[in-house]
Amino acid sequence: MNIFKKIYCRSFQTVFKIALPFLPYRKPKIVSALSDIPSVLNKKKKSCPIIITDPGIAKLGILSMLTDVFDNAGIEYHVYDKTVANPTTDTVEEALAIYKDNKCDCIIGFGGGSSMDCAKAVGVRIARPKTHLSKLGGILKVHAKLPLLVAIPTTAGTGSETTLAAVIVDATTRHKYAINDFPLIPRYAVLDPKVTLTLPASITATTGMDALTHAVEAYIGNSTTPGTRKDALMATELIFNNLDRAYTNGSDTTARKNMLKAAYYAGCAFTKSYVGYIHAIAHSLGGEYNVPHGLANAVILPMVLESYGESIYTKLHDLAIAAGVADKDMSDESASKIFIQAIKDMKSRFNIGDTISEIKEEDIPKLAGYADKEANPLYPVPVLMDAKTLEQFYYKLMNDNTLKNEV
Repeated sequence: MNIFKKIYCRSFQTVFKIALPFLPYRKPKIVSALSDIPSVLNKKKKSCPIIITDPGIAKLGILSMLTDVFDNAGIEYHVYDKTVANPTTDTVEEALAIYKDNKCDCIIGFGGGSSMDCAKAVGVRIARPKTHLSKLGGILKVHAKLPLLVAIPTTAGTGSETTLAAVIVDATTRHKYAINDFPLIPRYAVLDPKVTLTLPASITATTGMDALTHAVEAYIGNSTTPGTRKDALMATELIFNNLDRAYTNGSDTTARKNMLKAAYYAGCAFTKSYVGYIHAIAHSLGGEYNVPHGLANAVILPMVLESYGESIYTKLHDLAIAAGVADKDMSDESASKIFIQAIKDMKSRFNIGDTISEIKEEDIPKLAGYADKEANPLYPVPVLMDAKTLEQFYYKLMNDNTLKNEV
């Protein structure tokens, strides 16, 4: 990256860091069980929610856990269950039509990050009906109050129940972009482990590592606060203590509950302190090839951490202590390498590989351009990289070893 762009990026990030204490960040109120939702709606004088979810949730029977609560409480509701992984502008418009046609008055995102992102985007379309979503991509462009938004995560990883972001794919161009503004933070987050008990082991693993990526990127960035550092360390500790348990025994309610807490804390951390190039690369792969976000993050995480080198040794040492894989007496370098190896070992236990087979060499400049545009200047990464530098990671992620470049 040339010196002028570096100066611009760091100046931009410094301004945001100074402004952090004065911005209207808030944490959603936690609701511990689905059965408590009717009282929340009654308190807010809402009577007709739209439930935005995906076909998998409906197929697994998880949706009935929520609809039964509403049926028993006599609450009218309407369901949109066609959200796709990496939700598109088309899915948002379909859900919006149901909301309008049935005169709904609040929104419930029920599922993984895709369902919650779709729910947030529907709220944005209601709040800003005359503006296309693509015009609202970036930061602080919504400037309008959304309908009451309740987020119910059925995976423990995305942290979308805590964040001010909705990540959407343009159905025409396949460009993936984030809408970031404070009104998108859900008012309530329902952390009920019962809805995660039937989650397949593979999704438990990738979403759990998604949460780990949130915690790590938030902690190693340059715009942390005492609160975000505390949240990131707590999330890391919970993940290392509970993810393997949830993976091997999906009915372990305690592990499931702790993973929901980990995802929540990690979400709170990166909402304020942002993520980095791992997410930027993963988003580009999700937009272009529909690669599941958690899987992409899991594959990419150790690769990018290694590329940052000694710039993050001290912070990785802190994370290694929280994870229980290192102690204070170790050198920063040794502890950081142990932490990265622990992530690699975790990937191996979860049968997560090191490549993304969908990547096409001819797409790499475009993908790197997307990642560059997303990350710079917003993400306060430890080491700045431009699109040309980021290309190296896509080559490393390809299956064809002859196409890999050295990082």
